[in-house]
Amino acid sequence: MAANERTGGLRGLWQTLREIMYGMASHDMSRYALRTRASMEHLFILITMGDLLGVPILPPYYSLRLLPYVVPQIATWKRRMLRERDLTDAIT
Repeated sequence: MAANERTGGLRGLWQTLREIMYGMASHDMSRYALRTRASMEHLFILITMGDLLGVPILPPYYSLRLLPYVVPQIATWKRRMLRERDLTDAIT
């Protein structure tokens, strides 16, 4: 039984070390990638559905063809585009 507990403890230690190495090496990169992806998605919606905010960029025909794919994200996109921003938003 003691050997089984020891391997469980070593597994826990190994898992902890893996999580620490992940945090030190790639956590910032993965957060940056997610932030970049969100920005690109919001930019895409702005280009295609800019009429909702009064920015006519694409003809409405193409916007209507893309509408079924964009509908789930419109509420959060409008909230993000229309919120007030200050200097601290640019820092993060």
